[in-house]
Amino acid sequence: ACALELLGMLLYAGAWLCVLATTLLPQWLTMSTSLLPVESYRLGLWETCVVQDIGGTECRAYDSLLGLSAELKLARVLMCTSLAVGMLGMLVATPGLHLFTSCEEHGGGQTKRALTITGGLLGMISGVLCLIPVSYMAHLAVRHFFDEKVPDVVPRWEFGDAMFCGWGGGLLLLSAGVLLLNPCSCSRTEAPPAQQRRYQVVSASYRNHPEYV
Repeated sequence: ACALELLGMLLYAGAWLCVLATTLLPQWLTMSTSLLPVESYRLGLWETCVVQDIGGTECRAYDSLLGLSAELKLARVLMCTSLAVGMLGMLVATPGLHLFTSCEEHGGGQTKRALTITGGLLGMISGVLCLIPVSYMAHLAVRHFFDEKVPDVVPRWEFGDAMFCGWGGGLLLLSAGVLLLNPCSCSRTEAPPAQQRRYQVVSASYRNHPEYV
């Protein structure tokens, strides 16, 4: 159980960093045209960039929040919410690990179990919140790419590196949540209370000494 918890927390931290990188990177969608082969364009949640083959990159933030498309607004909200929920899940799950034994000395095993379960559930929710905007943006890119109404000479957006990073981060968050839930439901068992153990000992000794008439 301790090994699974440690692996789950490592995956949790790595997945959260992937989600953070996905939110900040401008490579959600990329586009290159045959008319300007020396330049390519990148679209992110916060800015757009023009990359030249000679090595220069010029990025520009969006001018107005109200002028953004609905999918970019949705992606911003969900990615930021995923980061907040993921960070909260890590903070909640950390005190519930087996490595921290301070609560167990005072009979807080149930509390530690609840913290670990809550952290795992929050991690899974964070993963779902990350996968929704990434998959939705990918769906829009695929639909526009194969749109027959658009002429073939018109350039089209394609998947960027940030989207693959987002898919990986979301799946890792789901895996981390499952690993944190697994030890709690399978391998954590608490010792019976002292009064119950005393009753068991008395009952056993009574059964071992039959009465004679």
